[in-house]
Amino acid sequence: MRLLSSLVSLSILVVAVTPLRAQSDSAAQSRGELLAQQGQQFLASGHFDQAEAAFATLAKLEPNAAEVYANLGVVYFQEGKLEPAIDALHHALRLKPALGRAKVLLAICLEESGHSTEALPGLESGFRSSTEPEIKRQCGLELIRAYTAIHRDADAVGTALALNKDYPDDPEILYQTGKIYGNFAYLTMEKLRDKAPNSVWMLEAKAEAQESEKLYDRALSSFEDVLRLEPHRPGVHYRMGRVYLARFEEARDSKDRAQAAVQFRAELAVDPLNSNAAYELAQIQYDLGNLDQARRQFESLIERRPEFEQARVGLAGILIETQVPGEAAAQLNRAIELNPNDEVAWYRLARALRMTGDREGQNNAIANFRRIHAIESGHLARAGILLEAGEVTPQQLGDTTQP
Repeated sequence: MRLLSSLVSLSILVVAVTPLRAQSDSAAQSRGELLAQQGQQFLASGHFDQAEAAFATLAKLEPNAAEVYANLGVVYFQEGKLEPAIDALHHALRLKPALGRAKVLLAICLEESGHSTEALPGLESGFRSSTEPEIKRQCGLELIRAYTAIHRDADAVGTALALNKDYPDDPEILYQTGKIYGNFAYLTMEKLRDKAPNSVWMLEAKAEAQESEKLYDRALSSFEDVLRLEPHRPGVHYRMGRVYLARFEEARDSKDRAQAAVQFRAELAVDPLNSNAAYELAQIQYDLGNLDQARRQFESLIERRPEFEQARVGLAGILIETQVPGEAAAQLNRAIELNPNDEVAWYRLARALRMTGDREGQNNAIANFRRIHAIESGHLARAGILLEAGEVTPQQLGDTTQP
């Protein structure tokens, strides 16, 4: 049961409930107005039991007042009494079909009580048509649950995408829609397994899952199974190279790094335009201290793919080490244009500018590095790196003393 996050925006409050029949007893009329006022006050303040008593009594006095039953439905919903809420809202809409918010709340109640199919029209209407952000938001969240419940998973994903667009920084929406995306991905892979268990696609998915679980030997074996079916399949040697690099990072066995280089070269033989493989080969040369060779490889890659930000940061590292700070700063300024949140780029820029004597620029770069590094240290994922499809080894800070 999910209470409404904004009671005022979804409740059908009225200033007063106008009697729909002539009152012969002015005392009874005054009592009805008092009950309406009290019910609204109790509802607004969250005293739902008292609000229920007031509106229930008022409903007996004014059985044809739709707003009374609408408010009573709101109270029941907030109390978690879904079936009475549904009955009250149905009754309100029979009396006055134009109560738009009552339709929305009825749909939410139906979804919360498990009547997903019946809830859909109201939720869809509220999500697509409402001009009130909170109502639209609530309808969207309920709508993805309804679609999921009746196995309309593609519609759930579509709604999640729309919610993310309209509420990009809402933590609940980020959480709920993330679950939707994950569930859809899982169901899609399950379907792949059922429909094509021995296909190269399934074998590749299996290998990538094993890689993510750090089952490196199994992943390599599964990638080899893919190559037995399709020896020239693009991307497979690259993934195998990444597995060898991951194993090297854990065990520091130089044979793994050498095997990674073999796989990256094999990838380029299959797909000469695979910039990620070219980058990894340049980075391996950099790590081995072969700076001239690494520089030529980074420069060749940047000439072909000027937007490859990490390659520019890697080249700048070499230029700093070989005492060419002006050229390094130029590469880093372009890298920062591509990705302003790369802390390594800012750090290396501060070092390069210190070497050129640009104190003001150095201080600005240090300030930006510290700002971004604080975010990174707070366990927020690095965002916005403009890479080609697939991962590459990111440039590292290394020595983090004062640049």
